Amino acid sequence: MNVIEVRNLRKEFKSYSSRSGLAGAFRDLFTRNYKIHAAVDDISLTVKQGEMIGYIGENGAGKSTTIKMLTGILTPTSGNIIVNGMNPHKQREEFVRTIGVVFGQRSQLWWDIAVQESFRLLKKVYRVSDEDYNRHMGHVIETLEIGPLLDKPVRKLSLGQRMRCELAAALVHNPPLLFLDEPTIGLDVLVKLKIRNFLKEINEQYKTTILLTTHDLTDIEALCERVVLLDEGKIIYDGKLSQLQTQAIEGKQVEFEFLTEVPFDQLPNTERVQWQQKDGTTWLATIQGDERMLSQFISDVIHRNPIQNVRVNEVSTEEIVRKIYEEGMAFS
Repeated sequence: MNVIEVRNLRKEFKSYSSRSGLAGAFRDLFTRNYKIHAAVDDISLTVKQGEMIGYIGENGAGKSTTIKMLTGILTPTSGNIIVNGMNPHKQREEFVRTIGVVFGQRSQLWWDIAVQESFRLLKKVYRVSDEDYNRHMGHVIETLEIGPLLDKPVRKLSLGQRMRCELAAALVHNPPLLFLDEPTIGLDVLVKLKIRNFLKEINEQYKTTILLTTHDLTDIEALCERVVLLDEGKIIYDGKLSQLQTQAIEGKQVEFEFLTEVPFDQLPNTERVQWQQKDGTTWLATIQGDERMLSQFISDVIHRNPIQNVRVNEVSTEEIVRKIYEEGMAFS
């Protein structure tokens, strides 16, 4: 079952430019020069129930614009959107009861009242029964460890405390689909871990579909098997994170730490291996080949020289994305 179905989605904005000089300013009073910019440029996307998807890209790539169209905040210039079986901007009142949204820099909690009062107001808005609210929110409050915060006004919470409460607020009505736009921005490591673990739990327990937009790619690595990579309003990759790493990074890097200094001529050298010396006893080898060749190569090195340590270095998702944007890589 597809929770999200997007076909040829496009959102255009007008950007106005001023003419130079006094005469130009006078002309601008009557006619304006403008350009049409496509923030989202004819993208198509489907998301199945229970998926956790990372929606990533540089600033200005069109991520937040896409989220706003999917949640009904913005109306598309063209294209078709079906989310939870509805058109988000045409069936607004019915639609919002089926989604949860967390924007990292915007609050849905009332600033001057206690957190639990905000929850109760949202309960009324979403028409959640007392029984459903107590059963579901009891679990959410306990898992996110926000029980001691319920009597505090939002303005007295730290950023980490507020974001955990924001996440709980988005789940008052236990929506089947959750949109997260920079949910861990500015948070410390411990709070991030709590939020990640909670998201994994609700995904497993309730089959909640999660679309995650973030610049913190460690969130993507921890939560998402599938990523959608956006560049200048277009989807340039949609698939598994592991496959993205395979396509984007050529070869594997192995770090050898020897017991004594090893000269270059004592290292196995072929056209598929590139060596780089890190220090007197440590060498980095980049190998082009499959897992079998990698294993054979490591065995050859260990056979020739006494080894203190050997590591196969994993390339981070952040490095992969940086490489894609800097080198303008294309995917088949």
